[in-house]
Amino acid sequence: MSRKSSATADAKIAVEAPVTATGEPAASASPAAASSGTLLAALGVVAFSLTFPATAWGLEGFGPWSLIGVRSVLAALIAGSCLLALRVPLPGRRELAGLAVVGAGVVLGFPLLTTLALETSTTAHAAVVVGLLPLTTALVSALRFGTRPSRTFWAAALAGAAAVLGFTVQQSGGALTSADAYLFGALLVCAAGYAEGGRLARTMPGWQVIGWALVLCLPLTVPMAAVALSFEPVRLTAHGVAGLLWVAVGSQFLGLVVWYRGMAAIGIPKASQLQLAQPLLTLVWSVILLGEHLPVAAPLTAAAVLVCIAVTQRARG
Repeated sequence: MSRKSSATADAKIAVEAPVTATGEPAASASPAAASSGTLLAALGVVAFSLTFPATAWGLEGFGPWSLIGVRSVLAALIAGSCLLALRVPLPGRRELAGLAVVGAGVVLGFPLLTTLALETSTTAHAAVVVGLLPLTTALVSALRFGTRPSRTFWAAALAGAAAVLGFTVQQSGGALTSADAYLFGALLVCAAGYAEGGRLARTMPGWQVIGWALVLCLPLTVPMAAVALSFEPVRLTAHGVAGLLWVAVGSQFLGLVVWYRGMAAIGIPKASQLQLAQPLLTLVWSVILLGEHLPVAAPLTAAAVLVCIAVTQRARG
């Protein structure tokens, strides 16, 4: 019996070997796997870049609490249906704490705080959150899992974060708004959720990580949606419905599925740095979808950010 158990354990270790305990890819990971992971993480960034414009649309038809509650419930129903259809077993007891962190950070905390911020802030100003998120995620990963990226990695990450932060602050006139407290709170909780989700995605598929996190939050999100819908007015406009559907299906579920899978393949620090491009993508979507003016400084900032991304992807981390 002991030999059989040992063999089973060895097999499990062999399956998980391509990724280290810190959430970084092992040296044996193939270049093809690394390229695939980068592509998946990049697709997640594209999905997330639409979140703020879609939230602005959603707020045209729903109140902030209604939007958060309904989007989370819809995403949970989709995720739960997939989990049931594929007969995915319940997560183990040791995964529950990590899933709770993911739920608190990316299912509840970040959407709620950024939605409240967008009631009084423009999408350009709110983009400061995602501009600083890569650096914050790397810091949380280093503190939580003991990752040790190189000095070159940190220098490039800090330079990219400084470029994005300087750009967004300059565009907002250099003044801090009442929404900043929400934005910086969202930054912290989302970084924790990303780091923990990246760790969990080493041993379970990324879609199951966000799927179970959404399902576990249902006891909170269903009452939230019901109470909010009874108090906040609802106007079913085309923009409002489209915004709700995107943040529920695209941002809350599909985007996180590919994002966590990409993080598991290339490591938390490197995946997080791809998000340096997210604020600039958000500005582009804001021009296309919201009619906002694209600042002249955007191409220069984009070039600086792309250089930083290239350096972080090549640096050992």
